[in-house]
Amino acid sequence: MKEVMAIIRMNKMNQTKKALAEAGISSLYAKDCLGRGKGTIEIPQYIEGAAERYADVMQELGVSGRLVPKRMINIIVPDKLVKTTVNTIIGVNKTGKSGDGKIFVMPVSESWRVRTGESGDEVLDM
Repeated sequence: MKEVMAIIRMNKMNQTKKALAEAGISSLYAKDCLGRGKGTIEIPQYIEGAAERYADVMQELGVSGRLVPKRMINIIVPDKLVKTTVNTIIGVNKTGKSGDGKIFVMPVSESWRVRTGESGDEVLDM
């Protein structure tokens, strides 16, 4: 079992959910988050006060320190579905531009369904 954690653009969430469901991956967890990568945000230098105005707009949106709103998705899948999951997320979210996101894959050693006491891959909705 693996956990696939993906950080994606906010506006790609619905497309990502739909593509994952079509690939047979229906269960996921999602939450809003803020972050930044190594890329920089281009602010036109020829516009007087552009940097200050950008900071004001981001503050109005509740974003501080030039962190960008993102969506974090966590999906627990059997080992055999890791590649499908990752490729599906990349297929929907890849634009070739900075900010497309990141995907991390981590091992999950155990799992239980609270309601029934089942454990292992049986608790996954696949």
